[in-house]
Amino acid sequence: MAKILVVEDEPKMAFLLEAELNDAGHRATSVTDGREAVRRVEREHFDIVITDLRMEGMDGIEVLERVKGLDPQTEVVLITAYATAQTAVEAMKKGAYDYIIKPFDIEELKLLIKKIEEKQGLLYENALLQEKARREGLLVGGRSPAMRKVLELIDKVAPTDATVLVLGESGTGKELVARRIHHTSPRRDKPLVAVHCATFPENLLESELFGYERGAFTGANRRKVGHFEYADGGTIFLDEVGELPASVQAKLLRFLQERQFTRLGGVEPVRVDVRVIAATNRDLEREVREGRFREDLFYRLNVFPIELPPLRERREDIPLLVEHFLRQRNRPPDVVSPEAMEALLAYDWPGNVRELENVIERALILAGEGRITPDLLPFGRPKAGAKVELPDEGVNLEEVERELITQALEKAGWNKAKAAKLLGITRRRLYSRMEALGIRK
Repeated sequence: MAKILVVEDEPKMAFLLEAELNDAGHRATSVTDGREAVRRVEREHFDIVITDLRMEGMDGIEVLERVKGLDPQTEVVLITAYATAQTAVEAMKKGAYDYIIKPFDIEELKLLIKKIEEKQGLLYENALLQEKARREGLLVGGRSPAMRKVLELIDKVAPTDATVLVLGESGTGKELVARRIHHTSPRRDKPLVAVHCATFPENLLESELFGYERGAFTGANRRKVGHFEYADGGTIFLDEVGELPASVQAKLLRFLQERQFTRLGGVEPVRVDVRVIAATNRDLEREVREGRFREDLFYRLNVFPIELPPLRERREDIPLLVEHFLRQRNRPPDVVSPEAMEALLAYDWPGNVRELENVIERALILAGEGRITPDLLPFGRPKAGAKVELPDEGVNLEEVERELITQALEKAGWNKAKAAKLLGITRRRLYSRMEALGIRK
């Protein structure tokens, strides 16, 4: 059901419309002043604004313009007793969905709201289907016991509002888990807002998540609504939550405890209905022990943990994933030769599912109209000079890896990009292995 703001300068009419729409199952609230309506839209997202045309101070056309400027996704309906063709044309040009003429039957308004909901639902469903076609199919039909367990956990937690913490190495599909939980939950018709915490500088992350008030800092010439408010009624996915700075950790903890927050530079609490799904490739328990992550926040996030296995621990899913990537690119499964599939199954996949997708895409480009053979895979044939003799007494592989990474870092002056190049791996992979092996300068 829609979240609706009614703007009507006759208090009795405002109260009546609000009550009727709430009785119909919507989440409606009313104000009797255009300026107050704009302030409300600045503070929170509404699916629909229903506004009277003629009001003292700020009229309905100005409310329409301001609302569309603040939130273009909000649909605006004008109510007027003085409709003319010129008024209708002006309203439509400025972005109104429609208008209705007083006196009107409340059922007429409800029918109009239903049409808006259907339009918004179709737009949302279309975006969802496109996203599903590209990505979400990766989680469907996992044959391995490990993935069947993950899918069972998702099915159990999705109908609830429990906070979920998704754990796993980079590239295992943590965001796909969050999307599947949201799209199979009662919140499926509301927004899923994904925030990659590591991509924002520390001084911007708080305002991105929680918004800011006008004048909060130099250049803040208007109020900004943050990601939590845009997710109202839906789900927010906080990827790489282990990267949150201490100040934002404290604010997230307060939200999880009280379900409200204050914008940067503000004093008025903002309450929203948002489910939180967080993900990290870090060992948060170790981060807590070493003082880099708040213990109380960890326990608030770790209500329902789901751990995604790395691809090397579910090799039986590799043919299914390869078939999925080929189908996305309109290629038949037999384009991969048996020898190439054998090589794919034997590889350890440090970059997990994401690396597998990239390898298949590259191989298809190299193969052209032909088949994918082992020589088209980056690991299909050993490189010249890559052979290493194993001592009779064996080795401690972890210690060898730790020593090689440390040597590369020292040789590169602890420049991570240069060290990764020396080792022939990505910088992200280097960070991951340093984290796993406990290598710190």
